[in-house]
Amino acid sequence: MNRKISLVLLFLIIALCCLIEMAESADVTKSSLSAAVHIIYTEKPQDEQPEAYHLRTLASVLGSEEAAKDALIYSYKTAASGFSAKLTPEQVAEISKQPGVLQVIPSRTLQLHSGPGNLH
Repeated sequence: MNRKISLVLLFLIIALCCLIEMAESADVTKSSLSAAVHIIYTEKPQDEQPEAYHLRTLASVLGSEEAAKDALIYSYKTAASGFSAKLTPEQVAEISKQPGVLQVIPSRTLQLHSGPGNLH
């Protein structure tokens, strides 16, 4: 009888561990699904290359240079200073507070013309 109870308890513990693991992976999937591309306008860096400055700013929010490199889509260096990156809403709020960050806006694509017959 004690052996049956021990086996049932062991099974329940294993099942509980599996459920916890599934819940944690669902949270990671949910946060990565809510990530969207944003354009982050920054002050022009004075003593370093723009891309290095952009990576450092992004790494301060994402926790590592490797994560920053994975999230960075493009560094703007000529007409404006900034970069585009895929960020969750929480990361957008955090990067907005970083020194040198001027503005964070969602990236969006606009269509100039709706078709050949509707030229403006």
